[in-house]
Amino acid sequence: MIALLLAAAIQNPAIDMAGYLRVASEAAVYRENRRISEEEFIRMSREPGTIVLDARSREKFEELHVRGAINLSFPDITIESLRETIPDRDTRILIYCNNNFVNAPGPFPSKLARASLNLSTFIALYSYGYRNVYELGPLIDINDSKLEFEGAHCGRDARSPTLNPPPRESSAPARSSRRCPSRDRNRDRAERRAE
Repeated sequence: MIALLLAAAIQNPAIDMAGYLRVASEAAVYRENRRISEEEFIRMSREPGTIVLDARSREKFEELHVRGAINLSFPDITIESLRETIPDRDTRILIYCNNNFVNAPGPFPSKLARASLNLSTFIALYSYGYRNVYELGPLIDINDSKLEFEGAHCGRDARSPTLNPPPRESSAPARSSRRCPSRDRNRDRAERRAE
């Protein structure tokens, strides 16, 4: 009883739990027809005027991300950052998160399903008035993904928790963008079978 009285007495007009829960319920219904396959995600990402948004931390984004994605870390989603990054609320936005990928715990560590970053990001964008949002739906093995990736993990095993690249035998510049981490799927599968 005392806790209820204290909670009622502490007011903060900048925090609206009832409003959040109402918008989250609306967004949940809206989201059901906005979850797309990997193939649809790839096709839509190539169309003009589409933004691929990665709301993970800058650190995880730099390790590995979908090629061409922009990073706006979830804690940095604000009225001003959205106005600067995505000024047109009708822009098509494709989102993905940690829980879309397996076998890459370094750059894509798993979260509880109910705490998935896709959920928070979708609700936040919906709350700010963005309705042209689509979410990558499936859980994808990073080694079998058709998506192209870029970042510090390209050319290395995405399952590795370290960012330190293996020693290079050539003085040629490293490639930072390719179909990573599986550049040559047949070679990768053959190596796995041989192990």
